[in-house]
Amino acid sequence: MIIIHDIFVCKPGNASKAAKMFKESMGKHPNVLHIMTDVAGQYHRVIMVSQYESLAQFEEGMKAMQNPTPEMKKEMERMKDFQDMYLTGSRDIYRTW
Repeated sequence: MIIIHDIFVCKPGNASKAAKMFKESMGKHPNVLHIMTDVAGQYHRVIMVSQYESLAQFEEGMKAMQNPTPEMKKEMERMKDFQDMYLTGSRDIYRTW
């Protein structure tokens, strides 16, 4: 099992807006487990937690983004303003035991 944390450090005042945007767009995705905002530690973070059976399954999902379905295009359009909400981001990938 693979757990992925997509971490975004948002511009001040945008973390809750970004989290809401993620929840509305990505919250329906079967692999997305949680959309989280920070309580302590580095400020203005939004973390999307997703789970996959393997790295290969994750890579298949990433490849699907290259040829999006009409539904995926709709979600991408909904997320178009997200680029202006964050400063930087990273991805952590964990294997569960």
